[in-house]
Amino acid sequence: MTLRNQVQNKKSFLRKIFLQKEEKGRKAEKVSFDSSGAHSDPSLKSLLSHQLSSPMPSSQPQSFRVFVATWNVGGKSPHSDLNLDDILQVHDESDIYVLGFQEIVPLNAGNVLVAEDNEPAAKWLALINQSLNRSYSVASRGSKSPLCSSLRFQKPSLKKVCKSFRTESGRRLKTCNCSPMSERKYSKDCYVCPPPANMTEDFCSSEEDEDGLSNYVSPEISPPAGANQMKYSLITGKQMVGIFVTVWVRKELVQHVSHLRISNVGRGILGCLGNKGCISVSMSLHQTSFCFVCSHLASGEKEGDELRRNLDVIEILKNTQFSRICKSPNSRAPEKIMDHDRVIWLGDLNYRIALSYSETRKLLEQSNWDALFDKDQLKTEREAGRVFRGWKEGKIYFAPTYKYSYNSDIYAGETIETQKKRRTPAWCDRVLWYGGGVHQLSYVRGESRFSDHRPVCSTFIVDVQVSNGGLRKALSGFNMKVASEEHLPLTRT
Repeated sequence: MTLRNQVQNKKSFLRKIFLQKEEKGRKAEKVSFDSSGAHSDPSLKSLLSHQLSSPMPSSQPQSFRVFVATWNVGGKSPHSDLNLDDILQVHDESDIYVLGFQEIVPLNAGNVLVAEDNEPAAKWLALINQSLNRSYSVASRGSKSPLCSSLRFQKPSLKKVCKSFRTESGRRLKTCNCSPMSERKYSKDCYVCPPPANMTEDFCSSEEDEDGLSNYVSPEISPPAGANQMKYSLITGKQMVGIFVTVWVRKELVQHVSHLRISNVGRGILGCLGNKGCISVSMSLHQTSFCFVCSHLASGEKEGDELRRNLDVIEILKNTQFSRICKSPNSRAPEKIMDHDRVIWLGDLNYRIALSYSETRKLLEQSNWDALFDKDQLKTEREAGRVFRGWKEGKIYFAPTYKYSYNSDIYAGETIETQKKRRTPAWCDRVLWYGGGVHQLSYVRGESRFSDHRPVCSTFIVDVQVSNGGLRKALSGFNMKVASEEHLPLTRT
């Protein structure tokens, strides 16, 4: 017998064994179904038998709630009394929170050219955690976070602080979930090749640090107590000079997050430094890829400055590159922003209103948002096809978010003391999205007086493809001992 015939015989033998096991499984399902009492209703039994025998798609869409907020905090470090509950809308809980900040440090030469100051970022993380996980944090350590106050005395490592807010710090996020076979084969391959300079590993990976510590514990910065009771886990926190982006998910969803990567693009001084630019986060939830882009674009309200902002967007889309993290030929890990299934862009985009200060103030006093929005630079540039072609933005029903006097509801320039800081009010802070399966529920601004910008928040319902693994097993084991008058209609989804 030739080697080829031997191989064919082995394949035939294995196929026969597989078919026999499948037949035994079907018989076991039928016995389980018949013994459950469902035979008391022949129509229900017939419907469920059809449900169990019909082929199911490999995945089905499931809806998740995503909250997105952007806030330029004007170079101010937060104080421990700052309450983020209203901004984060904690009364309407979401599944994912994406929070982007601009100017978390002053954009001076020291912060742009020297090592980053991570202290403000660590404070923001503590405040976010205090709002999202308040049910345990208030009970365990009171309304104020000791982490916030302790950070005044040291310069913390952002990577270590991030790990303090993970619910499962001893485990790594999945590198790949492309398929069970590829995941088993390549789960240890975090990066196939060294990433370029603008790509970085997730700061909040639970991988051990250089010093061998997988959990950071310090007498000055103590990790949250009772992490297993936390509702939300920090997935990533990344800073580039003044830009800071952080993503949190419900702790039960952490196991379904994979392909987490980060890419930075500097668009500031010399067209490359990080005082302007973006941080982009790429991740997959179940079988759907997401990209969250947090940006701070070129400033200025002179005519033609909008073209510099357009160029920033074009260069960010061109230069953002996510590293390859799996070798599967069927990889679902996009390497470019526009290749993702769902893309959300947030930030201080800095587009202004093309009117004089006096004309703008007159329309503001009338709350004539439509007339103001007709002169919005971003609207004009999008409609002309020069930027964000094919992207969507919700209708704006709120007042311009910039520029306010600090700790005031008055726009800068309305008093003698603020004349030098006067700027024409504008909707600088925006949230846009690209791709199907994204449905906006709200688009509002917050009213915190902490900064000269007001935060802007948006809530979405997004469709995510979820594998049907285990669905057939769950149906076959379902107890059908229900009185006939209580039967509920079963639907195929």
